Amino acid sequence: MTHNDYTENSGPQRVRDLFDADEAEALLAHRFAEYNVWRPISGPVQRSPLGLIDAQSLAPADLVYQDRTGEIYHVAYNPDHLWFYFPAMKTDEVVLIKGYDSATDGRARFTPHTAFDDPTTPENAPPRESIEVRALAFFED
Repeated sequence: MTHNDYTENSGPQRVRDLFDADEAEALLAHRFAEYNVWRPISGPVQRSPLGLIDAQSLAPADLVYQDRTGEIYHVAYNPDHLWFYFPAMKTDEVVLIKGYDSATDGRARFTPHTAFDDPTTPENAPPRESIEVRALAFFED
């Protein structure tokens, strides 16, 4: 399922969940972003590689909210989506994914992603093993 880990609502809510009320509101008065650092912990990755949609090919209507704990976007199919993936990623390679950006000035705000079945995967390829670390970045105006 192609998804984005944060929505318009859950991005700011994550800040409120992690900081006391006054500090959270002070931080939310400025631009902030959430990033994921994704990397394999064994490799190279052959089965279920990570695919990302180019944010420039994402239309607002493609982001579909589905009610669940944590609030994420699922992404509706759109033939205009441009996709990228990193074949055979090794353990010393990482992908930086912007999951949320509070700026609404035209820059990329979300990076939908998913694992996918690569038809070139060898039949005996081991399962993918990966890890993801998330970080918040706060910017001064």
